Amino acid sequence: MAVDVPGLVTVVVFYLVILVIGIWASRKSKKVEKTCVGSKSEVSIVGGRNINVLVGVFTMTATWVGGGYILGTAEAVYSPAQGLIWAVGPPAYFMNFLLGGLFFAKPMRSKRYVTMLDPFQHRYGNMFTTALLLPALAGDILWVACILAALGGTMSIILGLSSTISIIISAAVSIIYTFLGGLYSVAYTDIIQLSFIFISLWLCIPFLMLCPAVTDISQTAVFNQSTANSWIGELNLADAGKWTDEMLLLALGGLAYQSLHQRILSAASSTQAQITCFAAAGVVFVTGIPSVIIGAVAASAGLRAGAAVGDPC
Repeated sequence: MAVDVPGLVTVVVFYLVILVIGIWASRKSKKVEKTCVGSKSEVSIVGGRNINVLVGVFTMTATWVGGGYILGTAEAVYSPAQGLIWAVGPPAYFMNFLLGGLFFAKPMRSKRYVTMLDPFQHRYGNMFTTALLLPALAGDILWVACILAALGGTMSIILGLSSTISIIISAAVSIIYTFLGGLYSVAYTDIIQLSFIFISLWLCIPFLMLCPAVTDISQTAVFNQSTANSWIGELNLADAGKWTDEMLLLALGGLAYQSLHQRILSAASSTQAQITCFAAAGVVFVTGIPSVIIGAVAASAGLRAGAAVGDPC
């Protein structure tokens, strides 16, 4: 497959913008470091506890809204064996942030912890905390692998680039700006990334829905000619346990995720931390809507009378 040159140029420009924003934010981080009463680690890890609500909402949402969330939601809606009802990401993450704001934001922020493991260290000591660190570390590594794999697959399909090269370059850019500015660089680049994701997905939708090979998704919501199922999907009683398990895994599992608590602890106050969680709950749900529509369109492709599955849009 030939490399898509215009697409490649666009991606290069995007990466340069991200790198420039990250470097700019690192300078802001250095200024905060001079005035911060806490340690340097507080500036690096929790932004000197000075991240405002708007930036906090963006960075908290962007931490969840990545390749796994975007592609996974669309894939679940598209899959004949699943459908919308099995796309549990948006409602589960909504619950995750809501629970975080209700039960964790205030006590964690008011005690000025730096990581989610600090309460365990203070109560049970270093050995017990180290044992808890290992599964959290493994989870972070697997999560990053999931995001990078989704990115590499997307690049290889759309641009014709090697997924390995895409992963290496993306990881290098992320490491550079994170190393330079810590949470400040991550938070401000998250604003750009989330904005690009949300706007770009909505820009794609009119072209997808107007494709000649795509049936109106309102019609395929109740009938899919190829599978005798709608893209809404169905939940049988026999599968209720599995569905509940997946929902609770995402809704409750995220409460043990350092990135959530990092954003909570970076807020200027306990109240601001709660507001950030509640606002992010709404935003993360809304950002899943384009993926749902794209999955529904994909499930409806090739079902229009006279159109073949392979017809171009």
